[in-house]
Amino acid sequence: MDAITQFFQDNGHDLLVKTWEHLYISLSAVILGIVVAVPVGILLTRSPKIANFVIGIVSVLQTVPSLAILAFIIPILGVGKIPAIVALFIYSVLPIMRNTFIGVRGVDKNLIESGRGMGMTSWQLVKNVELPNSISVIMAGIRLSAVYIIAWATLASYIGAGGLGDFIFNGLNLYRPDLILGGAIPVTILALLVEFFLGKLEVKITPKAIRAAKEGQ
Repeated sequence: MDAITQFFQDNGHDLLVKTWEHLYISLSAVILGIVVAVPVGILLTRSPKIANFVIGIVSVLQTVPSLAILAFIIPILGVGKIPAIVALFIYSVLPIMRNTFIGVRGVDKNLIESGRGMGMTSWQLVKNVELPNSISVIMAGIRLSAVYIIAWATLASYIGAGGLGDFIFNGLNLYRPDLILGGAIPVTILALLVEFFLGKLEVKITPKAIRAAKEGQ
């Protein structure tokens, strides 16, 4: 307990600042990923041949080591939070896009045909039929992406973006286990909290009729 108390006395303010930086970087990347990947995923359902190519390209980018992506972005955007967000955004796209594509393609075709028969436009079909019926699959991709990004955001410390990675890498350089744990434990807690919050959000935004139908299966 003395060691924990001492850590908070020495680093309490920095811990709050770096936790906020970490959350800001991570959520900014995930939100950008949602804004880009969900519409693209929906569009790809209209052209499966192009979908395989696009998802394949994004999958290849996903295999590139995150440090390599950061190193590639530095000459273009420099260092700091913006290049870190851009790099993490690249990693956030695949799970969200793929799950959006799978979820929307998995919507019952009879529901879509019924919507068309009622005179719905393409946008109305997306808004009132496809998204509500695929939201659980899309949210699974968002939750997976968010947890990964929060973990990977520790590497943002390498390019001066701040965050809890500063504690971890300072601890490694100084052989200070307290600093390593002071960064690693909050990252784990952040990931769990964000995953929990997104799970609650999924329940809230899923229409009751669709939720009840799935629970009854």
